[in-house]
Amino acid sequence: MTDQRLILRKLASLREHVNRMRRRHMGNLNAFVADVDLQDALGMSLLVSVQEALDIALHFCSNQQWGLPASYAEAFALLGSHGVITPEVAASLAKMAALRNRLAHGYASVEMARIWHELPSGIAALETFASSVASHLGPSTSIP
Repeated sequence: MTDQRLILRKLASLREHVNRMRRRHMGNLNAFVADVDLQDALGMSLLVSVQEALDIALHFCSNQQWGLPASYAEAFALLGSHGVITPEVAASLAKMAALRNRLAHGYASVEMARIWHELPSGIAALETFASSVASHLGPSTSIP
């Protein structure tokens, strides 16, 4: 059975970090590339928000017995194939998960310009994910 309280806590954290990313993504690329503190702040919020989405996706897959995803992208795809999110949102979140992995594991060098340019669509996908999951939980579900 899906633990709604757990999901709602994760959704609240996801939304908080999405709001932080939105506030910090107000300047321009040159200012972002020159400001390592801003890079760190945006990177951390990206890591946390995507990880919360992944945790939610994996929780659904496990508790609904949809199978054990072989990758983060597959976890989002399973939510898409079961109507929790659209396949398009699943594809966008898979890209964000790949970006999260680059940040978390330091694969080669992370191009700050890539983060800057991918952030708006990633933020939109995370917001849609949060709303879709909340709707899937039930019409009276509100995120704290």
